[in-house]
Amino acid sequence: MNIEKRVAELVEEKIAEIERPDLFLVSITMHSNGKLIILVDGDHGIGIAECVQISRYVGFKLEEEDVIKTAYNLEVSSPGIDMPLTLPRQFTKNIGRTLSMKMADGSKREGKLNGLTQDALQIEEQIKQKGKKAEIIESIIPLEQITETKVIISFK
Repeated sequence: MNIEKRVAELVEEKIAEIERPDLFLVSITMHSNGKLIILVDGDHGIGIAECVQISRYVGFKLEEEDVIKTAYNLEVSSPGIDMPLTLPRQFTKNIGRTLSMKMADGSKREGKLNGLTQDALQIEEQIKQKGKKAEIIESIIPLEQITETKVIISFK
């Protein structure tokens, strides 16, 4: 059985059991060095207690079913602020925050996320032109043109 597939099933089972429908699986990565990383997030965040519950449940089931034949290290956490946004729920959670986007053509764009559709982000960009006051414009950016999106943290 595919390890990532079985782990995803186990994570979904535990999320249903702890009755937090706002939680969702972001990613599962099994590294060649034996490190199994599970990233889980929530529409309203996720706490250490939920990560611990998921870790214990998944770890126990993997051992019980003998899914992974070699020694491994299980890590369950929320995606860090430095992790790119990948799922629509992550974008929805970050509406109103400023994003940095790497574009397919190599350029970079920055703006406040105002909304999203199935295939595009709606952002508010500040356009600066030499000798003129900065202008704020609304832009629609197709997701297919974006290679990476991260939230910009401001300490103002």
